[in-house]
Amino acid sequence: MEKIAVIVAGGSGIRMGTAMPKQFLLLNNKPILLYTLQTFFAAFDDIQVILVLPATHLEPGHEIIQSLPKNQRIRLVAGGNTRFHSVQAGLASIPFKTDAIIFVHDAVRCLLSTKLIQQCYYQAIEKGSAIPAIQASDSIRQFKNGQSLPVNRDEIYLIQTPQTFQSKILLTAFQIPYCDAFTDEATVVEHSGTSIHLIEGEHQNIKITRPIDLLIAEKFLEDPSLF
Repeated sequence: MEKIAVIVAGGSGIRMGTAMPKQFLLLNNKPILLYTLQTFFAAFDDIQVILVLPATHLEPGHEIIQSLPKNQRIRLVAGGNTRFHSVQAGLASIPFKTDAIIFVHDAVRCLLSTKLIQQCYYQAIEKGSAIPAIQASDSIRQFKNGQSLPVNRDEIYLIQTPQTFQSKILLTAFQIPYCDAFTDEATVVEHSGTSIHLIEGEHQNIKITRPIDLLIAEKFLEDPSLF
């Protein structure tokens, strides 16, 4: 079955404290985005990539793509104002009747493994979707109506990417109008009336958001066994 990865790199450097969007920052002298692209190509030789970037940063993205031997398998697309609209822009280049498994992944989750990508693919074939998640380990509280309320952490899961779906499920879901409740692809699919299925994620599959995350990523690259 065809494999398509929509890699969303629409973030800015605000929380990172940099002028350059975080997907272009260097991690061990290599752009964060490059790690992500290389891992997807290592997972499947025949995967196609749709790379969604801010319209103002297509040129640096193009330069990174040119450094890859499989750059002909990558399409550059300008993103939108929200994650939903950026993903929608990437999906718009996929014919509606395409029979494929589609991965949607945060570009700055650059430490994922090829194993996770492959596991998501095979579960999506079987169940229709695969949403990586890890169980919360910290104590959790909810602040509501001025009160702090305890939450059973055994029932709380932290959601990751690549969120993976059969194309007919994802392409149909993204035909619905935007809603503020759409925090990821899973919520869009659920809103369209289709249930989603979780799969075990990876603790090293962190989202590079703040300077401390870069330090964690550097440590992981030095010694993956620590994680």
